[in-house]
Amino acid sequence: MSARNIARFWEWGKKIICVGRNYADHAIELKNAIPSEPVLFLKPPSAYVREGSPILLPFYTSNLHHEVELGVVIGKGGTAIPQSSAMEHVAGYVLCLDMTARDVQDECKSKGLPWTLAKAFNTSCPISDFIPKEKIPDPGSINLWLKVNHIVKQNGSTSQMIFSIPYLINYISQIISLEEGDLILTGTPKGVSSVQEQDELQAGIDGIVTMTFKVDRKSY
Repeated sequence: MSARNIARFWEWGKKIICVGRNYADHAIELKNAIPSEPVLFLKPPSAYVREGSPILLPFYTSNLHHEVELGVVIGKGGTAIPQSSAMEHVAGYVLCLDMTARDVQDECKSKGLPWTLAKAFNTSCPISDFIPKEKIPDPGSINLWLKVNHIVKQNGSTSQMIFSIPYLINYISQIISLEEGDLILTGTPKGVSSVQEQDELQAGIDGIVTMTFKVDRKSY
């Protein structure tokens, strides 16, 4: 067993691997094709932000979107992990927001460029407290929701995911070896929308966890 505290994985975990378009309704709402295999992108650990600190609007976007997601915290690393044993590599979960500069992403997509500016900026990955694995016995059937200024914007179930958590762990680990402390973001249900400076975002997993973040603009 590692001496590192998995419940504080964000302090030492090396990478955040994100899955795009993993809910069909979300792919459709952004006029994207429903994928036949997972769409992957990365965020750096500097994207993490915890409750009590704000989500900072990047200076180069005028259309910042929220995407509420279930995050899977890896407790045991591996390469080409079989689906049959994939859940043995999971230490627990977090509720996450994949903050996305949508106007920048749209421009990158139109030019065939990577999504880094749209997805990987500082504070682009707000997270809840760590949720031990036993608190969510069936991560494939939980309800995620998000409110902006107390108005419900997203409300969906992980049962709507196109690719299951064991499938994602197997797929990702064939390409990128997973390490203890890594985080996998599993995609967002429909209902993403733009947020503004001073907006309050509340998100939750029914019966498990809630979190609240304010949106602010960085002063240089």
